Amino acid sequence: MNWLKTLALAAALQATALAPALAGENLAAVTQAGVLKIGTEGTYAPFTYHDTSGKLVGFDVEIGEAIAGRLGVKAEFLEGKWDGLIAGLDANRYDAVINQVGITEERKKKYDFSEPYIASKAALIVREDDDSIKGFDDLKGKKSAQSLTSNFGRLAEQSGAELVGTDGFDQSIQLVLTGRADATINDSLSFLDFKKQKPDAKVKIVATQEGADYSGVIIRKGEPELLEAINKALAEIKADGTYLAISEKYFGQDVSK
Repeated sequence: MNWLKTLALAAALQATALAPALAGENLAAVTQAGVLKIGTEGTYAPFTYHDTSGKLVGFDVEIGEAIAGRLGVKAEFLEGKWDGLIAGLDANRYDAVINQVGITEERKKKYDFSEPYIASKAALIVREDDDSIKGFDDLKGKKSAQSLTSNFGRLAEQSGAELVGTDGFDQSIQLVLTGRADATINDSLSFLDFKKQKPDAKVKIVATQEGADYSGVIIRKGEPELLEAINKALAEIKADGTYLAISEKYFGQDVSK
């Protein structure tokens, strides 16, 4: 049995040694195929979703198409549920995932990320006519509409607010608009999308947290050529105005930082 274990170990080591080299050739394979395969949800507006005609659209979709264009290939989107999306990289279902994947130290242990292409911050949102809340410290003794288990909810509680439980962003905003809550702390990108859809809504951002959460294009480790090409493409679309045009289309402003 020992010799069988030895052979198995040798085969495993050989496969491990070859994997990075093979993976590193992925850019050439993408170029030869003429397609960059991208994993995405397709159910997460305004980033990746289907319009009324059924076409896949969204901020991340257009960013993916722009990146692929700079690589000289077409973008092919393969949709899947969030829970298995990143794992699809391990199964070689696609070359990259572009789906608002947050850049975290834990994920970076197993995968590589491009340079950040979008930033989101915790935003303090109040009614347009409310001048009593100008910053997070002003939440003390106020009612804040929050998903109770969210990081935003914890931040509101730490700021001294009384939490009013909600199911998510839309309900939180409605409670603020109707006066049942004084404020909500929520994602700045969600607010920008909301205001893009409903510019006359009487709510405003009065403060944002200094630290931002960043998302990037995520790929398998051991593909430095592909990573470099994606980063170069991102730099190009930011430099030539393509990124800004996409950003303004979906959020009304530059959301890269």
